[in-house]
Amino acid sequence: MRKFFSYLTVAALALGVAAPSFAADKEKKKPDPEAAFKKMDKDGDGSLTEAELIGKKTGEMADKAKAMFSKKDTNKDGKLSLEEFKAGPKKAK
Repeated sequence: MRKFFSYLTVAALALGVAAPSFAADKEKKKPDPEAAFKKMDKDGDGSLTEAELIGKKTGEMADKAKAMFSKKDTNKDGKLSLEEFKAGPKKAK
């Protein structure tokens, strides 16, 4: 019985030490729109074309990407700037 409590104490201490690192992992997983934008900007011109946004997506995912592109391209120049890309969805009137 004494061994059991010793093991339990060691396990509790180990979890207490590891818990902050688990929390740090969750913080790192927040989406970073700027990093995603740079990754998709294959030609490095600072804007995304529809083809760059779609990338290798096919089927329904490609259709969703096209729809998103059309909604976010607010100035209708055929490219998404970082500001347009980061902008949230517009509220319906």
